Amino acid sequence: MGEHTRTSSGSAVHASIGAIFVPVRDIESARDWYVKLLEPPRAPDILLEHLAVFPLGGSSNLVLDSRIHRSGERRSTPLFHFNADDAERARDHVKSVGGSDVSSIQHGHWFTFTDPDGNVLMVRENDRTGAPDSHRKGRPR
Repeated sequence: MGEHTRTSSGSAVHASIGAIFVPVRDIESARDWYVKLLEPPRAPDILLEHLAVFPLGGSSNLVLDSRIHRSGERRSTPLFHFNADDAERARDHVKSVGGSDVSSIQHGHWFTFTDPDGNVLMVRENDRTGAPDSHRKGRPR
């Protein structure tokens, strides 16, 4: 066996996400909808006739994949959450691009919505310091 690379924690598996796969029915229409949602500098190419890869910053990617979509399968919990600086502004944007089942803002900092393929997603507001996981008690609004 070859040499193993370890992270600073000592594990050969890095504590970071490389890609999140989202099942979609039609790769072109899904890509177009996520372009409206995320507003990247340019729309990603469609790869291998079933993938569209959106860089999310750092080393993470959002991968839309039409080969993993199963008709009739629905989750009731979010696949993941997007970060936002302002939950109210983000909620308005999600509604404007056609997100459905948009919830009210919960606990002052997050909401859920459904994409056109029925995937439940979440948006969570970072606290004022930009840290996504800070304790929110007493946070000014």
